[in-house]
Amino acid sequence: MPKLVDLTASPYNLDESQVAWVEETIASMTDEEKVGQLFTNLFFFGKDAYSGNELTNQEIMDRYHIGGARYQGGTAAQVQGLINELQSGSKIPLMVAANCDSGGNGACNDGTYIASGAQSEAAGDPSVARNAGYVSGREESALGVNTNFDPCVDILFNWRNTIVNTRAYGTNADDVITYTQAYIDGMRESDVNVCIKHFPGDGTEERDQHLILGVNELSVEEWDASFGKVYQHHIDNGVEMIMAGHIALPAYQKKLVPGLQDSDILPATLAPELATTLLKEQLDFNGMLITDASHMLGMTSAMQRKDYVPGAIAAGCDMFLFFNQIDEDYGYMLDGYRKGVITEERMTDALRRVLGLKAKRRLHEKKADGTLIKDPKELEVVGCEEHLAMRKDAADKGITLVKNTLDELPLNPEQHRRIKLYYVAGEKGGIYSGNDQTVQLFVDELTARGYEVSVQEGGSRVKGSIEKYKQETDAALFIAEVIGYGAQNNYRIQWSAAMSNEIPWYVHEVPTFAVSLNFTTHLHDLTMVKCFVNAYNSNPDIIAGVLDKLEGKSEFKGTPNDLVWAGKWQAKL
Repeated sequence: MPKLVDLTASPYNLDESQVAWVEETIASMTDEEKVGQLFTNLFFFGKDAYSGNELTNQEIMDRYHIGGARYQGGTAAQVQGLINELQSGSKIPLMVAANCDSGGNGACNDGTYIASGAQSEAAGDPSVARNAGYVSGREESALGVNTNFDPCVDILFNWRNTIVNTRAYGTNADDVITYTQAYIDGMRESDVNVCIKHFPGDGTEERDQHLILGVNELSVEEWDASFGKVYQHHIDNGVEMIMAGHIALPAYQKKLVPGLQDSDILPATLAPELATTLLKEQLDFNGMLITDASHMLGMTSAMQRKDYVPGAIAAGCDMFLFFNQIDEDYGYMLDGYRKGVITEERMTDALRRVLGLKAKRRLHEKKADGTLIKDPKELEVVGCEEHLAMRKDAADKGITLVKNTLDELPLNPEQHRRIKLYYVAGEKGGIYSGNDQTVQLFVDELTARGYEVSVQEGGSRVKGSIEKYKQETDAALFIAEVIGYGAQNNYRIQWSAAMSNEIPWYVHEVPTFAVSLNFTTHLHDLTMVKCFVNAYNSNPDIIAGVLDKLEGKSEFKGTPNDLVWAGKWQAKL
């Protein structure tokens, strides 16, 4: 018999009145309202891209009784307005989530970035991760967000993995525990539920569960000593939520289900032996389990949607992340409940876990007394001086000099006045992509420091006279801002043309300095570069900090992990 939730125990710790609200609410629900509480809808500022309908926000809540909301984009004022609208129009208060893994910039377009997992690891100072969690929670709370889908507790084992390259806090369990716990400690200063991800663990392979079934190939013993250790730590320390990835764990699944065939292996979102047996029973997780986004191929390729929508709840997940077509998915879930795919016991247990977290945050009481609706004055915390000071501190501690084998530093306007600036971005127009403003920020900052900057346009193989190039150029500054999401299984530097002129052919002609503003393993495509810096982000403090450190005005304090070499001996030369 599956282990059922105890709302009086961790992570809920509810009192009698809170438990009573949960039980009374469930008892009063229709089948339709019960099913609705299992869904988190994704709202856009504009057309709802995933539900495929033209309903108003109020119609979505009235017809489908959604239990949770997430949103994409928006300024702080827009997001707060949306959340206030949703909470005002909801019968049962909503669990409203954001993806803040690096600071408040995950909650709104004008939120404050502090540090990614990779930057926190490089800084080697838990206060950086703590500040990222602190700022995330404060800026989320001002907007009305009550749940954070982070931190990412994945372990970066495989240097080719760009899915969690910047989001992972380390390459071993102990580092991940140290920095993610610091992040959570910072977030605990706000009234926000914490959701760690992506169970049973990403980072061992190079493929992306957005595009294909993810597979964690560790043995049972290897998993217990790594990901299992991380999850057990956070469960023991009261984490409220875990997000199940569309990731399989074949060795463990075959141990828990003797005779299980490869053809029957499913991701954690659909595998009861992972979602229920391993997580809720063996690791004793008493909180709420939510699926990762249901439009990802790791789930959609498993079976027909009509089967996996209710199948995720039947397997042990308590909430389903995002609709495809809202009326259709809602019908699939309702049909699965009425046909017994989701048993009455499983439905009630899921509802208790969902409503229990709402009760823990006393959302029902806040709705009754009006404090669930946020005041625009609360937005003053977004981008405040305290948070910007933390961003600057994180930049100073995290920026990492990976190599300087020709001893070409420091950069200075006397020796390197005429700089040729090269810029390479990732995909264009994606959900996450390089920022065209980055080049201008570098040009402005360099010019203010006394340099003359010319930007090299890509797309050509013509180099021209080498001697003329050296006469006109004192140094080359190569900037990589390769960012992407869900369009490739991994992201590498892609040149604008075959053997194009931005490729660092010039490293032995003029002093050359290369900076990555996102991924940490670009040396596998830039082994010829002799001075390489990992800087993790393109905010103004990072850009100014990079130049300060290249100029010797500030020391490099970040420390790279061994994966930066991408297993290439020539990368170290």
